[in-house]
Amino acid sequence: MNKLLFLLVAASLWVSAARGAPISRDPYLGAIAIDAHTGNVLFEDGADRPGYPASMLKLMDLFIILDRVQQGSLRLDDMVQVTKEAAEIGGSQVWLDPRERFTVDELLYALMIQSANDAAMALAIHVAGTRDGFVRMMNDKARELGLSPITQFQSPHGLPPGEGQRPDMTTPRDFAKLCQALLAAHPETVKYTAETFRVFRPEKPFEMRTHNGLLGDVPGCDGLKTGWIRDSGYCIAATAQRDGARVIAVVMGSATKQARDAKATELLARGLLDASRAPAPPPASASVAPVAPAAGPAVAADDEAQGEDLPEAVAEEAPESKGGGWLKSLGLVLLGAFLAAVVGMAIQRRLLLGR
Repeated sequence: MNKLLFLLVAASLWVSAARGAPISRDPYLGAIAIDAHTGNVLFEDGADRPGYPASMLKLMDLFIILDRVQQGSLRLDDMVQVTKEAAEIGGSQVWLDPRERFTVDELLYALMIQSANDAAMALAIHVAGTRDGFVRMMNDKARELGLSPITQFQSPHGLPPGEGQRPDMTTPRDFAKLCQALLAAHPETVKYTAETFRVFRPEKPFEMRTHNGLLGDVPGCDGLKTGWIRDSGYCIAATAQRDGARVIAVVMGSATKQARDAKATELLARGLLDASRAPAPPPASASVAPVAPAAGPAVAADDEAQGEDLPEAVAEEAPESKGGGWLKSLGLVLLGAFLAAVVGMAIQRRLLLGR
């Protein structure tokens, strides 16, 4: 039944996409806020409604690439050759040229700050060999994360589908789970998502500016990613942290950017009041200096540095000194002999008196 419902919903969205019909609503199609530490839902409204993630899905690109860096099969300083397919992608971009090469790291900044579609395609082809191969990686990762069948990626960039193609789809709940898993697996994510400005290609400078208006305006906000195409409306996956708490908010399908940002700001502010605090790191335990088995008390130059006297428990368990053991045994023998002599004299006296 659930599978049939999914197919019906998906089919209706695919038809809408084919007709070019927007699915945005006022103030939003669906929204959710979760505690990043526990995954507990702090707010939800239409969190399971399917929608188009648009450029938000570039967070899945980042996830896959950081996974491979962590595994050692990819390096941030690896050089990526720009392909003709990447250079011709269109939309938001950093104007890559097939004659150029850039590091994985630089292209990740372009991906997150500028939301560059050409950077997304260049990275996808570099990692998987082909666009379709990378899309398979994206969907495999979605299944690995336990996202619902509604979440289906069709591109590495989130642009509108071409003729006869299906759109990228997800739900606010699924995407919040993706963001939670990304931050947990790769805390360095915020290094890319918190940047608001960066110069790309210094020899021919291109100034990249973030599309995320919450950065700098919402205290503690350090990511993650916005998205917009005409059919999707305005979308955002945002996160903020304060006093050990971290909240993730996802708003999809807003009719206006102002409505999207206002709701995301509200969800982050309310969520931080209710979210759990990460446990503080345990205090460093005081080291106890080992006690040297000296024959007598030693006077240290710095008593504090050498520690206190031998603890009582240790003193109780300390073995007795072996020196003097034979004297104790001799004393016992002499005492026994003395008592025997006294007893013997008493017996002899009684016998004499008895006569």
